[in-house]
Amino acid sequence: MSKDRIRQNNSKAMTLGISASTVFAEDATTEAYPDNDPGGDLIGLRKIEDGSVVSNIHTAKWRVFTDKAREFFLQGKLDEAEKLFLSAIEEAKEGFGEKDPHVASACNNLAELYRVKKAFDKAEPLYLEAINILEESFGPDDVRVGVAVHNLGQFYLGQRKLEEARVSYERALKIKRRVLGYGHSECSDTMYHLGVVLYLQGKERDAEAFIKDSIRMLEEGGEGESFICIRRLRYLSQIYMNSQQFAEAELVQRKILHVVELSKGWNSLDTVIAAESLALTLQASGNTKDSKEFLERCLNVRKDLLPGDHIQIGANLLHLARVAMLDCSQHKKLDVSRAKAELDMAKNHLHNSIRISCQCLEKVLKQKDKLKKFSKPGDSRKEGQVALAILLQSLNTLSSVELDKQELQEIQQEKDINLEAREALLQCISAYKEFVHKRSIADTPEIKKEYLSCLKRAQNLFGHKVDEELSNQNDFR
Repeated sequence: MSKDRIRQNNSKAMTLGISASTVFAEDATTEAYPDNDPGGDLIGLRKIEDGSVVSNIHTAKWRVFTDKAREFFLQGKLDEAEKLFLSAIEEAKEGFGEKDPHVASACNNLAELYRVKKAFDKAEPLYLEAINILEESFGPDDVRVGVAVHNLGQFYLGQRKLEEARVSYERALKIKRRVLGYGHSECSDTMYHLGVVLYLQGKERDAEAFIKDSIRMLEEGGEGESFICIRRLRYLSQIYMNSQQFAEAELVQRKILHVVELSKGWNSLDTVIAAESLALTLQASGNTKDSKEFLERCLNVRKDLLPGDHIQIGANLLHLARVAMLDCSQHKKLDVSRAKAELDMAKNHLHNSIRISCQCLEKVLKQKDKLKKFSKPGDSRKEGQVALAILLQSLNTLSSVELDKQELQEIQQEKDINLEAREALLQCISAYKEFVHKRSIADTPEIKKEYLSCLKRAQNLFGHKVDEELSNQNDFR
């Protein structure tokens, strides 16, 4: 399996939410409308021109500048792309006229570039100019205006300007429903993103209704097995998980797994990721038996497909350890020996997860200079952040295992601190300080949260002697 493929599946395993990929406005002169998912996939006007055919030196230059600018953009050469997109706007105005739809497309392309550069103050006027041109050309209720207004909503959503995004999406949906009909994929796209905005505004019931309708429309249109539909199902399941509607989340996750398994089989990382999500949902609902079975199956597939020190294997082991701990808590009053066995299993999984995380961190740090030259920007940083997060979580969980073992053995006293639990917490704190402060692994909210959790638990155990304990301990290794 290629490194690119592995990185792609790392991203799928960790990421849930809205990405904002870029698709530029097309230069074709016939109408067509994107059937992709604009909220997670596409932003940009597509084929919005009026069908006129104009050919002169300016239109020829407009096409050349636009194509070359796109090429530079995809290469990450944003400054070069910006200059050409600016030239494309000027040539479009000279060749087609100031208020021609081709100018709207050119404005949209430059707006997309500014959005990526986070030059939002420059991007917004271009989006608005594109909408204004289309309204003057085709009228305020034309579907091309609806597509452009949807794009504006996406721009606002990316900045979390939720009320502006809601207003834009509602207007876009109204236009699309009137022109295209309720069941059109364009309506489904805007409904989904309106649902996302409403959810972020705290209007959970309305959000759920819009998102479910957008999924149903895809399924009725024969797109129930598409990547777009699966992405929306995942977002819906996350809504259910966040509100602790575990039964509803489980049904959605089982549907996702069924779809992916049918298309790719079990010996696929995509299927493993879907199965792991279901396993974590089952774990949250207390169904440890099924959760453990899915996680063990995921682990076996990952060991076949990935290197033995891959961080996905470390994360899988951490999940299995947590299920074993949950099993222990369910059985400790009825079967102490089984509860102890579960804790021993959890401890073994955690030691392996810690080992893998450390190996991954060392590998990332050793290859840091090489990765800067040959990898995509941010690849090594993300790998290091994920490995450090797994390491801290595993050490924190290991301290809980040791304390639970002590409780089962009924030897816990107020002043009798479990040495192995203390060592795990100190290693957690030390690892954070070493890899974040000394070895430049970028901090993240997840990493910070785990560090603070370890620090708080250590303070509860040691009182205010944590710094003294750390000073007597060697750097984390």
